[in-house]
Amino acid sequence: MRPLLNSTVRNATSPHTVRSALISTAGHCKIACGFCFRADRARGFLDIPTYTRALSRLKEVGVEGICLTGGEPAHHPELRQLARLAHQFGLSASLVTSARDETDVERLAEIGHLLTNVTVSADTLGAMDLGGTQRSVLSGIATLEEHQSPARTLHLTYWKVTDDESRFIYNLVKHAGVDVQLSPVTLDEATRRRMGLSLDTYTKQQRHDTECLGRYFHLTARFRKHLQALQVMHRHPSRRRRCCSSNVYVSARGEVRHCPYSKTGVQVYASRADIRRFLTSPPQDWTTPDCAAICRADAPPVSGR
Repeated sequence: MRPLLNSTVRNATSPHTVRSALISTAGHCKIACGFCFRADRARGFLDIPTYTRALSRLKEVGVEGICLTGGEPAHHPELRQLARLAHQFGLSASLVTSARDETDVERLAEIGHLLTNVTVSADTLGAMDLGGTQRSVLSGIATLEEHQSPARTLHLTYWKVTDDESRFIYNLVKHAGVDVQLSPVTLDEATRRRMGLSLDTYTKQQRHDTECLGRYFHLTARFRKHLQALQVMHRHPSRRRRCCSSNVYVSARGEVRHCPYSKTGVQVYASRADIRRFLTSPPQDWTTPDCAAICRADAPPVSGR
């Protein structure tokens, strides 16, 4: 699934600060979307001692909030404890999920009061067909309607959108009273080649889809700039910039990295000095379309016209 965090762009010359953390609760997910680009894929769940250590160290370097992601957070056997521990450390907690199963939805609803935001991932019909998913917008709205958290967001991954579908989605989210975040399907060169898609065809489809959605949703200038940046990265890899996110990532195995795709990291059981040194040092990674899609700089959700 695609995890979402509000990111800020940092000036390259300023000290690196970390304000929010994306925490993977599991290295696996039963939903297995065909276009999923999770960096970590392994069996097992994030254990409570490792999680507690991570919260402690993150709090010490100034992190103010965490986002629980996966895999699928609803599958974690101690989900309530994850949310409660965040509160005990004085950290706000949000969650990103693809849950549709009744049992999973009920488990999430039970911790809604402990979360500042719940984001449910959904796909347009074209994206569902492409990824072999069943994360429909209707079922995503149904999951959100079971939650009482202060903010509820539908994260929509889109591909091959029609005007009729865009209008239908707009009316659904308007009636449900939820926010919307949009992300085009991200396909790397190998995947495009396997699908028989040229880069021109791929980017043309993205522009068409965005135009359809833009007739009903107000697409912010930041979001449009984000889409342009993605296309530049696809066409001109040499123009990619250094990572400048104020987020940090913790894997289900307890490795702290600047990004899920970072090549370097530090274990949460390392010394305080080593963790602080790592997190306060500027990231050395180059931004890619995959990581830009996860941690993008268009913080607010889009709104209806």
